[in-house]
Amino acid sequence: MSVSRVADCSRVRYLVVIPTKNEVRAIGCVIDEILSVGVSREDLVVVDGGSTDGTREVVLSKGVRLVDQVGEGKVGAVMTVAQLVEGYDYAVFLDGDYTYPATHIPELVRAACERGYDLVIGARRYAEPGSQSALYRLGNRLLTATFNALLGTNLYDILSGMYVVRGDVLRELSYESRGFGVEVEVVAHVASSGYRIYELPIRYRRRLDPGSKKLKVFHGAQIAVEILRMAWRYNPVFTILFAGALLLVPGLALGMYVAYHYFFTGVKYYVKGIVAIVLTLAGFQSLLLSILSLYLKRVELRLLRLLKARV
Repeated sequence: MSVSRVADCSRVRYLVVIPTKNEVRAIGCVIDEILSVGVSREDLVVVDGGSTDGTREVVLSKGVRLVDQVGEGKVGAVMTVAQLVEGYDYAVFLDGDYTYPATHIPELVRAACERGYDLVIGARRYAEPGSQSALYRLGNRLLTATFNALLGTNLYDILSGMYVVRGDVLRELSYESRGFGVEVEVVAHVASSGYRIYELPIRYRRRLDPGSKKLKVFHGAQIAVEILRMAWRYNPVFTILFAGALLLVPGLALGMYVAYHYFFTGVKYYVKGIVAIVLTLAGFQSLLLSILSLYLKRVELRLLRLLKARV
């Protein structure tokens, strides 16, 4: 269903989803907060990835639907939701650790419906002190900047665990990602398919149970790999040319080495000089072509959005 075909946003249907694994200290508070903003129990589901700490018992005691996810990791939870969202216009995701305020749910859904966006990301611009370490913030910025460069987007927080996405978009995904890279796949698919993305600033709180944080430093490397995989899938020309542009690094380094010896020691490295020139020219040419391909990709996305808007 296209967003533009949702005639009355007051009657839009959305399924609120909490992916969980061992969140016994926080899940009860998350459920209570979601219910307090007007979400009914029938439109709330907890997708559990095999909790063993009592999380499942808390969910059932709240009278909320509990579903075992297919597969492993967060990607398995999102893939499970793609099967549950039939009959709903949107799926609303938020983590079960109480870091994402459920009070933002109505704002996110309203932005998606009234403004016609296919994906609305809750961008964590207002983080409480202690909610994110400096290393975590730096990693998030670097990963988002890499995503923006490779996919031609201009986003602030691609790794947010709170977002609203159209149900039919979820069913289009191939779910190739692993671990915590599923948000990367969702955003990459939406951005590269001509769909519209919007970021709504939200608050971000400290975890109720700091010791249960699942995102570790090595997960950042895994997410970086997923970004490269998505870039290869959705923007292969730019990815190849950008890789070729890296030839500038050894080309310039070797050129400086040759120039130093030529001017200061009198030693002339003819072969190395030719290699440096070739590498530099090839890298520079690849860089120019990669910039051109990025602009062509953006033109393609604009055309796709215009075509989708006319459907």
